[in-house]
Amino acid sequence: MFLKKVALATALSCLFAGSAAASPIAVDHHVHVHSPAILSFLPSYCRSPGRIGACPDVFVQPLTADDLLATMDRAEVRQAWLMSTAYLAESPMMVPPAPDAAEFVRSANVFTVGLARERPDRFVAFIGINPLTSTALRELAFWADEPAAAGVKLHLTNSGLDLRDKVHVARLARVFEAAGRHRKTIMIHMRTRAEDYGAQDVEIFLKEVLPHAGGSPVFIAHSGGWGGLDANTWSAIDAFAEALEREPGLGASLHFDLAQTFDAETPDEDLARLAAVMQRIGLERFALGSDWPFSGELAGYFGSAFERLPLTAAERGQLTRAHAGGSVRGHE
Repeated sequence: MFLKKVALATALSCLFAGSAAASPIAVDHHVHVHSPAILSFLPSYCRSPGRIGACPDVFVQPLTADDLLATMDRAEVRQAWLMSTAYLAESPMMVPPAPDAAEFVRSANVFTVGLARERPDRFVAFIGINPLTSTALRELAFWADEPAAAGVKLHLTNSGLDLRDKVHVARLARVFEAAGRHRKTIMIHMRTRAEDYGAQDVEIFLKEVLPHAGGSPVFIAHSGGWGGLDANTWSAIDAFAEALEREPGLGASLHFDLAQTFDAETPDEDLARLAAVMQRIGLERFALGSDWPFSGELAGYFGSAFERLPLTAAERGQLTRAHAGGSVRGHE
């Protein structure tokens, strides 16, 4: 997963570094900056025998909020949704588990929310939790009344969650219910570790998890995948399209981010297919995102690569504006 993201970032950086975005981007809906606590945790995490792949260089670099702001300014990105990586500390990929994992989670979330407090004009904070842990609901409740903590980021791959496990699904549904009750936007990296992940997982999610969000906006990260357009991602996004066509009122608050879904190397036929499925689902449900720092320089990611997506100028302009479902501060 992470190696794939590195390949995407490298292609973008080499081919399009320094190119200007076609028009100002109102919001990058998916970025990361590791907290000092997570940076200190990463060496042990990356050496863990439980890892499903090596940690790429970009993943462990001590990049800062100032680094992010600099690339945002060069790309004319006005604001970014900042996803805490706190969930890494309670990942089952950490073997043996860190005894103070919950402290890392809290510290990482404090850091991310602090950035949004300091720069509310540029950052919107999403706390990170592992929905399978005993601390998940407690951590979510801790931030319930904090306006700077506008959302929650869930990462099913990293959390080891299986959408075909009824116990796992029930725990995920409880987190959705709590997020809805606390009026938090949900960003979910929905792809699991299942080799045949796809349509059947979408069906479970739509029936057994999404209704528990209580109307809070739900964003499917990477358009249902984990970066790129492979068979699993197509299976998932096509299943979403078919479900929404069958039941147009299904998931009125359901949205998709485009972070790392395509890049400079994506074949033209895949870009055409992606544009077609976006139009089936509705452009208003899609939001631009980069997954920085995996994207590399934002001007390149939101410039030439975005221009390759075969949409009309008006449709691309729609994506660069503030997302209709993305006014997360209090859901005003």
